[in-house]
Amino acid sequence: MSTFAPNLLGMLNFRVFIITFCVTISAYSQKELSLEKCEAQFLEKNLFLLASNYNIEASKALVIQAKIWDNPTFSSEVNAINPQNNRYFDVGAKGQKAFAIQQIIYLGGDKKNQVGYARANEEVAVLEFQDILRRLKFQLRKSFYLVYFNNKKIESMDAQIANIDTLVKSFAVQTQKGNLPLIELVRLQSLLLNFKNLRIEIVNNNIEEQANLQLLLNEDQTIVPTSADNFFEKYIADKQFNIAELDTIAVKNRPDFLLKLKQIEANEWNVKWQKSIAIPDMNIGAGYDQRGGAFVNQTNITFGIPIPLWNRNQGNIKYARTLLDQSKVDKELTFLQLKTEVTAGVNKWKEARYNYSQLSLSTVSDFEKVYTGVLTNFQRRNVSILEFTDFMESYNQMSIQLNEFKKNIIVAGEEINIITNSAIF
Repeated sequence: MSTFAPNLLGMLNFRVFIITFCVTISAYSQKELSLEKCEAQFLEKNLFLLASNYNIEASKALVIQAKIWDNPTFSSEVNAINPQNNRYFDVGAKGQKAFAIQQIIYLGGDKKNQVGYARANEEVAVLEFQDILRRLKFQLRKSFYLVYFNNKKIESMDAQIANIDTLVKSFAVQTQKGNLPLIELVRLQSLLLNFKNLRIEIVNNNIEEQANLQLLLNEDQTIVPTSADNFFEKYIADKQFNIAELDTIAVKNRPDFLLKLKQIEANEWNVKWQKSIAIPDMNIGAGYDQRGGAFVNQTNITFGIPIPLWNRNQGNIKYARTLLDQSKVDKELTFLQLKTEVTAGVNKWKEARYNYSQLSLSTVSDFEKVYTGVLTNFQRRNVSILEFTDFMESYNQMSIQLNEFKKNIIVAGEEINIITNSAIF
Protein backbone atom coordinates (compact mmCIF):
# COMPACT_ATOMS: atom_id res chain seq x y z
CA MET A 1 0.00 0.00 0.00
CA SER A 2 2.80 2.38 0.83
CA THR A 3 4.45 1.58 -2.55
CA PHE A 4 1.25 1.98 -4.57
CA ALA A 5 0.29 5.40 -3.15
CA PRO A 6 3.63 7.12 -3.93
CA ASN A 7 3.63 5.62 -7.47
CA LEU A 8 0.10 6.84 -8.13
CA LEU A 9 1.01 10.21 -6.68
CA GLY A 10 4.03 10.33 -8.98
CA MET A 11 1.90 9.61 -12.06
CA LEU A 12 -0.57 12.31 -11.11
CA ASN A 13 2.25 14.74 -10.38
CA PHE A 14 3.58 14.08 -13.89
CA ARG A 15 0.15 14.94 -15.40
CA VAL A 16 -0.03 18.08 -13.32
CA PHE A 17 3.51 18.95 -14.42
CA ILE A 18 2.56 18.66 -18.11
CA ILE A 19 -0.53 20.85 -17.70
CA THR A 20 1.34 23.32 -15.52
CA PHE A 21 4.15 23.43 -18.08
CA CYS A 22 1.69 24.26 -20.87
CA VAL A 23 -0.02 26.88 -18.75
CA THR A 24 3.37 28.33 -17.79
CA ILE A 25 4.42 28.58 -21.42
CA SER A 26 1.16 30.35 -22.33
CA ALA A 27 1.48 32.61 -19.31
CA TYR A 28 4.22 34.49 -21.10
CA SER A 29 1.62 35.58 -23.67
CA GLN A 30 -1.27 36.36 -21.35
CA LYS A 31 -3.51 39.33 -21.91
CA GLU A 32 -5.62 40.79 -19.12
CA LEU A 33 -8.91 42.16 -20.39
CA SER A 34 -12.01 43.57 -18.74
CA LEU A 35 -15.43 42.67 -20.13
CA GLU A 36 -15.70 46.10 -21.77
CA LYS A 37 -12.37 45.68 -23.55
CA CYS A 38 -13.34 42.17 -24.63
CA GLU A 39 -16.51 43.48 -26.23
CA ALA A 40 -14.61 46.26 -28.00
CA GLN A 41 -12.08 43.80 -29.44
CA PHE A 42 -14.90 41.41 -30.34
CA LEU A 43 -16.66 44.06 -32.43
CA GLU A 44 -13.40 45.00 -34.13
CA LYS A 45 -11.84 41.61 -34.83
CA ASN A 46 -14.44 38.83 -34.79
CA LEU A 47 -14.11 37.13 -38.17
CA PHE A 48 -17.66 35.79 -38.25
CA LEU A 49 -19.04 39.30 -37.76
CA LEU A 50 -16.77 40.68 -40.43
CA ALA A 51 -17.89 37.96 -42.85
CA SER A 52 -21.58 38.43 -42.00
CA ASN A 53 -21.31 42.15 -42.67
CA TYR A 54 -20.70 41.36 -46.34
CA ASN A 55 -24.27 40.05 -46.59
CA ILE A 56 -25.49 43.59 -45.90
CA GLU A 57 -23.22 45.03 -48.57
CA ALA A 58 -24.42 42.38 -51.03
CA SER A 59 -28.06 43.24 -50.28
CA LYS A 60 -27.34 46.94 -50.85
CA ALA A 61 -25.85 46.06 -54.23
CA LEU A 62 -29.07 44.21 -55.15
CA VAL A 63 -31.10 47.34 -54.33
CA ILE A 64 -28.87 49.34 -56.67
CA GLN A 65 -29.33 46.72 -59.37
CA ALA A 66 -33.12 46.62 -58.89
CA LYS A 67 -33.33 50.37 -59.59
CA ILE A 68 -31.51 50.08 -62.92
CA TRP A 69 -33.63 49.84 -66.05
CA ASP A 70 -32.74 47.41 -68.83
CA ASN A 71 -30.46 48.84 -71.49
CA PRO A 72 -32.01 49.94 -74.77
CA THR A 73 -31.54 47.60 -77.71
CA PHE A 74 -29.95 48.86 -80.91
CA SER A 75 -30.22 46.93 -84.17
CA SER A 76 -29.20 47.56 -87.75
CA GLU A 77 -29.68 46.03 -91.15
CA VAL A 78 -27.42 46.67 -94.13
CA ASN A 79 -27.48 45.35 -97.65
CA ALA A 80 -25.29 42.32 -98.31
CA ILE A 81 -26.02 41.67 -102.01
CA ASN A 82 -27.69 43.98 -104.57
CA PRO A 83 -28.82 41.52 -107.27
CA GLN A 84 -30.04 44.30 -109.61
CA ASN A 85 -26.70 46.04 -109.89
CA ASN A 86 -24.62 43.00 -108.93
CA ARG A 87 -23.05 44.85 -106.06
CA TYR A 88 -22.09 43.80 -102.52
CA PHE A 89 -22.70 45.82 -99.36
CA ASP A 90 -24.54 48.52 -101.29
CA VAL A 91 -25.13 50.93 -98.41
CA GLY A 92 -24.47 54.23 -100.16
CA ALA A 93 -26.93 56.96 -101.09
CA LYS A 94 -28.78 54.65 -103.46
CA GLY A 95 -28.26 51.49 -101.44
CA GLN A 96 -30.16 50.03 -98.45
CA LYS A 97 -29.62 50.26 -94.69
CA ALA A 98 -31.91 50.35 -91.69
CA PHE A 99 -31.43 51.17 -87.98
CA ALA A 100 -33.69 50.72 -84.96
CA ILE A 101 -33.53 51.31 -81.20
CA GLN A 102 -35.94 49.96 -78.60
CA GLN A 103 -36.47 50.48 -74.87
CA ILE A 104 -38.58 48.33 -72.54
CA ILE A 105 -41.19 50.26 -70.53
CA TYR A 106 -42.29 48.55 -67.30
CA LEU A 107 -46.03 48.50 -66.73
CA GLY A 108 -48.05 47.59 -63.65
CA GLY A 109 -45.49 48.85 -61.10
CA ASP A 110 -43.01 46.11 -61.98
CA LYS A 111 -39.86 48.13 -61.24
CA LYS A 112 -41.28 49.79 -58.11
CA ASN A 113 -42.23 46.43 -56.60
CA GLN A 114 -38.84 44.92 -57.47
CA VAL A 115 -37.06 47.79 -55.71
CA GLY A 116 -39.37 47.46 -52.69
CA TYR A 117 -38.62 43.75 -52.47
CA ALA A 118 -34.87 44.38 -52.70
CA ARG A 119 -35.00 47.06 -49.99
CA ALA A 120 -36.95 44.78 -47.67
CA ASN A 121 -34.33 42.05 -48.19
CA GLU A 122 -31.61 44.56 -47.36
CA GLU A 123 -33.34 45.25 -44.04
CA VAL A 124 -33.65 41.48 -43.51
CA ALA A 125 -29.87 41.18 -43.94
CA VAL A 126 -29.32 43.95 -41.38
CA LEU A 127 -31.56 42.19 -38.84
CA GLU A 128 -29.86 38.85 -39.49
CA PHE A 129 -26.53 40.52 -38.73
CA GLN A 130 -27.91 42.07 -35.55
CA ASP A 131 -29.20 38.68 -34.39
CA ILE A 132 -25.83 37.07 -35.04
CA LEU A 133 -24.23 39.89 -33.07
CA ARG A 134 -26.68 39.34 -30.20
CA ARG A 135 -25.96 35.61 -29.98
CA LEU A 136 -22.19 35.93 -30.30
CA LYS A 137 -22.11 38.72 -27.72
CA PHE A 138 -23.91 36.46 -25.24
CA GLN A 139 -21.45 33.65 -25.94
CA LEU A 140 -18.60 36.10 -25.38
CA ARG A 141 -19.93 37.29 -22.03
CA LYS A 142 -20.74 33.74 -20.95
CA SER A 143 -17.25 32.46 -21.83
CA PHE A 144 -15.71 35.50 -20.12
CA TYR A 145 -17.43 34.70 -16.82
CA LEU A 146 -16.85 30.95 -17.09
CA VAL A 147 -13.12 31.52 -17.51
CA TYR A 148 -13.19 34.11 -14.71
CA PHE A 149 -14.75 31.76 -12.17
CA ASN A 150 -12.74 28.76 -13.32
CA ASN A 151 -9.63 30.81 -12.61
CA LYS A 152 -11.00 31.58 -9.15
CA LYS A 153 -11.55 27.87 -8.51
CA ILE A 154 -8.03 27.05 -9.69
CA GLU A 155 -6.53 29.77 -7.49
CA SER A 156 -8.36 28.41 -4.45
CA MET A 157 -7.33 24.83 -5.19
CA ASP A 158 -3.72 25.81 -5.81
CA ALA A 159 -3.55 27.37 -2.35
CA GLN A 160 -5.03 24.25 -0.75
CA ILE A 161 -2.82 21.89 -2.77
CA ALA A 162 0.25 23.88 -1.75
CA ASN A 163 -0.66 23.58 1.94
CA ILE A 164 -1.41 19.87 1.72
CA ASP A 165 1.71 19.22 -0.33
CA THR A 166 3.78 20.88 2.39
CA LEU A 167 2.10 18.64 4.97
CA VAL A 168 2.72 15.52 2.87
CA LYS A 169 6.43 16.30 2.63
CA SER A 170 6.63 16.96 6.35
CA PHE A 171 4.68 13.79 7.21
CA ALA A 172 6.87 11.74 4.84
CA VAL A 173 9.97 12.78 6.78
CA GLN A 174 8.35 12.04 10.13
CA THR A 175 7.02 8.70 8.88
CA GLN A 176 10.48 7.62 7.79
CA LYS A 177 11.76 8.51 11.26
CA GLY A 178 8.98 6.44 12.81
CA ASN A 179 7.40 9.40 14.57
CA LEU A 180 4.08 9.16 12.64
CA PRO A 181 2.06 6.16 11.43
CA LEU A 182 2.10 5.43 7.69
CA ILE A 183 -1.72 5.50 7.52
CA GLU A 184 -1.75 9.24 8.22
CA LEU A 185 0.69 9.89 5.38
CA VAL A 186 -1.43 7.77 3.03
CA ARG A 187 -4.58 9.67 4.00
CA LEU A 188 -2.87 12.99 3.24
CA GLN A 189 -1.55 11.62 -0.05
CA SER A 190 -5.04 10.44 -0.97
CA LEU A 191 -6.47 13.88 -0.16
CA LEU A 192 -3.77 15.48 -2.30
CA LEU A 193 -4.55 13.10 -5.16
CA ASN A 194 -8.24 13.98 -5.04
CA PHE A 195 -7.54 17.70 -5.04
CA LYS A 196 -5.09 17.50 -7.92
CA ASN A 197 -7.45 15.33 -9.95
CA LEU A 198 -10.29 17.79 -9.41
CA ARG A 199 -7.96 20.63 -10.39
CA ILE A 200 -7.14 18.84 -13.64
CA GLU A 201 -10.87 18.60 -14.48
CA ILE A 202 -11.36 22.31 -13.85
CA VAL A 203 -8.25 23.16 -15.89
CA ASN A 204 -9.45 21.02 -18.81
CA ASN A 205 -12.85 22.71 -18.77
CA ASN A 206 -11.15 26.07 -18.61
CA ILE A 207 -8.97 25.25 -21.62
CA GLU A 208 -12.11 24.66 -23.69
CA GLU A 209 -13.74 27.91 -22.57
CA GLN A 210 -10.47 29.77 -23.06
CA ALA A 211 -10.37 28.50 -26.64
CA ASN A 212 -13.93 29.77 -27.22
CA LEU A 213 -13.00 33.15 -25.80
CA GLN A 214 -9.90 33.47 -27.95
CA LEU A 215 -11.84 32.41 -31.05
CA LEU A 216 -14.52 35.03 -30.44
CA LEU A 217 -11.86 37.69 -29.92
CA ASN A 218 -9.64 36.48 -32.77
CA GLU A 219 -6.81 36.50 -30.21
CA ASP A 220 -3.77 34.21 -29.98
CA GLN A 221 -2.84 35.22 -26.44
CA THR A 222 -4.35 33.63 -23.32
CA ILE A 223 -7.12 35.88 -21.99
CA VAL A 224 -7.17 36.59 -18.26
CA PRO A 225 -10.59 38.10 -17.43
CA THR A 226 -10.54 40.94 -14.92
CA SER A 227 -13.47 42.62 -13.24
CA ALA A 228 -14.32 45.23 -10.63
CA ASP A 229 -14.79 43.99 -7.08
CA ASN A 230 -18.49 44.91 -6.99
CA PHE A 231 -19.47 43.57 -10.43
CA PHE A 232 -21.50 40.74 -8.85
CA GLU A 233 -23.83 43.10 -6.96
CA LYS A 234 -26.01 43.98 -9.96
CA TYR A 235 -26.69 40.30 -10.67
CA ILE A 236 -27.69 39.46 -7.12
CA ALA A 237 -29.79 42.59 -6.54
CA ASP A 238 -33.45 41.92 -5.81
CA LYS A 239 -35.57 42.56 -8.91
CA GLN A 240 -39.32 42.21 -9.23
CA PHE A 241 -39.79 41.17 -12.83
CA ASN A 242 -43.03 41.77 -14.71
CA ILE A 243 -43.21 39.02 -17.33
CA ALA A 244 -45.62 40.99 -19.54
CA GLU A 245 -43.28 43.98 -19.57
CA LEU A 246 -40.31 41.79 -20.42
CA ASP A 247 -42.34 40.22 -23.25
CA THR A 248 -42.99 43.69 -24.62
CA ILE A 249 -39.31 44.65 -24.36
CA ALA A 250 -38.27 41.45 -26.13
CA VAL A 251 -40.82 41.94 -28.93
CA LYS A 252 -39.55 45.47 -29.42
CA ASN A 253 -35.82 44.69 -29.27
CA ARG A 254 -35.25 41.13 -30.46
CA PRO A 255 -33.79 41.22 -33.99
CA ASP A 256 -34.87 37.63 -34.69
CA PHE A 257 -38.53 38.59 -34.06
CA LEU A 258 -38.20 41.85 -35.99
CA LEU A 259 -36.63 39.75 -38.73
CA LYS A 260 -39.81 37.66 -39.00
CA LEU A 261 -41.87 40.83 -39.37
CA LYS A 262 -39.53 42.13 -42.05
CA GLN A 263 -39.64 38.79 -43.89
CA ILE A 264 -43.43 39.11 -44.01
CA GLU A 265 -43.02 42.57 -45.51
CA ALA A 266 -40.45 41.28 -48.01
CA ASN A 267 -42.76 38.44 -49.05
CA GLU A 268 -45.64 40.90 -49.48
CA TRP A 269 -43.44 42.92 -51.82
CA ASN A 270 -42.58 39.69 -53.65
CA VAL A 271 -46.26 38.86 -54.18
CA LYS A 272 -46.82 42.36 -55.58
CA TRP A 273 -43.76 42.01 -57.79
CA GLN A 274 -44.82 38.62 -59.17
CA LYS A 275 -48.30 40.01 -59.93
CA SER A 276 -46.82 43.00 -61.71
CA ILE A 277 -44.60 40.67 -63.76
CA ALA A 278 -47.81 39.06 -65.05
CA ILE A 279 -48.69 42.44 -66.60
CA PRO A 280 -46.89 42.57 -70.00
CA ASP A 281 -44.17 45.19 -70.42
CA MET A 282 -44.08 47.34 -73.54
CA ASN A 283 -41.22 47.82 -75.94
CA ILE A 284 -41.13 51.29 -77.55
CA GLY A 285 -38.63 52.32 -80.17
CA ALA A 286 -37.77 54.27 -83.29
CA GLY A 287 -36.36 53.11 -86.62
CA TYR A 288 -34.93 54.38 -89.88
CA ASP A 289 -35.20 52.50 -93.19
CA GLN A 290 -33.44 53.88 -96.26
CA ARG A 291 -35.28 51.98 -99.01
CA GLY A 292 -36.91 48.88 -97.54
CA GLY A 293 -40.10 50.58 -96.38
CA ALA A 294 -43.03 52.08 -98.18
CA PHE A 295 -41.10 55.33 -98.57
CA VAL A 296 -37.52 56.30 -99.19
CA ASN A 297 -35.67 57.32 -96.02
CA GLN A 298 -38.60 56.16 -93.95
CA THR A 299 -38.65 56.92 -90.17
CA ASN A 300 -40.81 54.69 -87.97
CA ILE A 301 -42.02 54.45 -84.40
CA THR A 302 -42.26 50.90 -83.07
CA PHE A 303 -43.90 49.31 -80.10
CA GLY A 304 -44.63 45.77 -79.01
CA ILE A 305 -46.27 44.01 -76.10
CA PRO A 306 -46.51 40.27 -75.26
CA ILE A 307 -49.96 38.71 -75.35
CA PRO A 308 -50.53 36.95 -71.98
CA LEU A 309 -52.30 33.88 -73.26
CA TRP A 310 -50.52 31.01 -71.47
CA ASN A 311 -47.83 32.42 -69.21
CA ARG A 312 -49.36 34.78 -66.68
CA ASN A 313 -46.69 34.01 -64.05
CA GLN A 314 -49.20 31.85 -62.17
CA GLY A 315 -46.62 29.52 -60.63
CA ASN A 316 -44.38 32.29 -59.26
CA ILE A 317 -47.38 34.14 -57.84
CA LYS A 318 -48.58 31.03 -56.04
CA TYR A 319 -45.06 30.33 -54.77
CA ALA A 320 -44.73 33.89 -53.46
CA ARG A 321 -48.08 33.62 -51.66
CA THR A 322 -47.00 30.34 -50.08
CA LEU A 323 -43.81 31.97 -48.77
CA LEU A 324 -45.92 34.82 -47.36
CA ASP A 325 -48.23 32.43 -45.53
CA GLN A 326 -45.25 30.47 -44.19
CA SER A 327 -43.55 33.63 -42.91
CA LYS A 328 -46.70 34.59 -40.99
CA VAL A 329 -46.73 31.20 -39.26
CA ASP A 330 -42.99 31.56 -38.51
CA LYS A 331 -43.70 34.92 -36.89
CA GLU A 332 -46.31 33.44 -34.57
CA LEU A 333 -43.99 30.55 -33.67
CA THR A 334 -41.12 32.93 -32.91
CA PHE A 335 -43.42 35.05 -30.75
CA LEU A 336 -44.44 31.99 -28.75
CA GLN A 337 -40.81 30.89 -28.36
CA LEU A 338 -39.86 34.40 -27.27
CA LYS A 339 -42.47 34.44 -24.50
CA THR A 340 -41.41 30.97 -23.37
CA GLU A 341 -37.77 32.05 -23.23
CA VAL A 342 -38.64 35.11 -21.14
CA THR A 343 -40.51 33.06 -18.55
CA ALA A 344 -37.84 30.35 -18.44
CA GLY A 345 -35.05 32.92 -18.17
CA VAL A 346 -36.64 34.69 -15.22
CA ASN A 347 -37.35 31.40 -13.43
CA LYS A 348 -33.76 30.24 -13.96
CA TRP A 349 -32.39 33.50 -12.50
CA LYS A 350 -34.74 33.30 -9.52
CA GLU A 351 -33.69 29.71 -8.82
CA ALA A 352 -29.99 30.58 -9.06
CA ARG A 353 -30.44 33.57 -6.78
CA TYR A 354 -32.42 31.50 -4.27
CA ASN A 355 -29.71 28.84 -4.15
CA TYR A 356 -27.09 31.49 -3.52
CA SER A 357 -29.19 33.12 -0.80
CA GLN A 358 -29.37 29.80 1.02
CA LEU A 359 -25.60 29.88 1.33
CA SER A 360 -25.04 32.10 4.35
CA LEU A 361 -22.27 34.60 3.65
CA SER A 362 -21.43 34.69 7.35
CA THR A 363 -20.92 30.93 7.17
CA VAL A 364 -18.55 31.41 4.23
CA SER A 365 -16.62 34.05 6.17
CA ASP A 366 -16.47 31.81 9.24
CA PHE A 367 -15.30 28.93 7.07
CA GLU A 368 -12.28 30.96 5.96
CA LYS A 369 -11.36 31.62 9.58
CA VAL A 370 -11.93 28.01 10.57
CA TYR A 371 -9.76 26.85 7.66
CA THR A 372 -6.75 28.72 9.01
CA GLY A 373 -7.46 27.46 12.51
CA VAL A 374 -7.89 23.84 11.49
CA LEU A 375 -4.72 23.90 9.39
CA THR A 376 -2.71 25.38 12.27
CA ASN A 377 -4.15 22.99 14.85
CA PHE A 378 -3.53 19.99 12.64
CA GLN A 379 0.09 20.98 12.28
CA ARG A 380 0.23 21.13 16.09
CA ARG A 381 -1.47 17.71 16.27
CA ASN A 382 -4.54 19.15 18.02
CA VAL A 383 -6.83 17.88 15.21
CA SER A 384 -6.95 14.26 14.09
CA ILE A 385 -6.19 13.20 10.52
CA LEU A 386 -9.82 12.17 9.94
CA GLU A 387 -11.15 15.51 11.18
CA PHE A 388 -8.63 17.38 9.04
CA THR A 389 -9.31 15.49 5.81
CA ASP A 390 -13.09 15.70 6.29
CA PHE A 391 -12.85 19.43 6.88
CA MET A 392 -10.56 20.01 3.88
CA GLU A 393 -12.94 18.18 1.59
CA SER A 394 -15.88 20.18 2.96
CA TYR A 395 -13.96 23.43 2.63
CA ASN A 396 -12.99 22.62 -0.93
CA GLN A 397 -16.59 21.84 -1.87
CA MET A 398 -17.75 25.06 -0.21
CA SER A 399 -15.19 27.10 -2.16
CA ILE A 400 -16.10 25.47 -5.47
CA GLN A 401 -19.86 25.75 -4.89
CA LEU A 402 -19.61 29.40 -3.93
CA ASN A 403 -17.96 30.23 -7.24
CA GLU A 404 -20.40 27.93 -9.05
CA PHE A 405 -23.42 29.68 -7.51
CA LYS A 406 -22.06 33.09 -8.48
CA LYS A 407 -21.38 31.90 -12.00
CA ASN A 408 -24.91 30.47 -12.33
CA ILE A 409 -26.49 33.76 -11.23
CA ILE A 410 -24.42 35.78 -13.68
CA VAL A 411 -25.06 33.43 -16.61
CA ALA A 412 -28.81 33.43 -15.80
CA GLY A 413 -28.75 37.24 -15.72
CA GLU A 414 -26.93 37.37 -19.05
CA GLU A 415 -29.54 35.02 -20.51
CA ILE A 416 -32.25 37.50 -19.55
CA ASN A 417 -30.18 40.21 -21.25
CA ILE A 418 -29.94 38.24 -24.49
CA ILE A 419 -33.59 37.11 -24.34
CA THR A 420 -34.79 40.73 -24.10
CA ASN A 421 -31.82 42.13 -26.06
CA SER A 422 -31.47 44.84 -23.42
CA ALA A 423 -29.32 45.66 -20.41
CA ILE A 424 -31.58 44.33 -17.64
CA PHE A 425 -28.39 43.51 -15.68
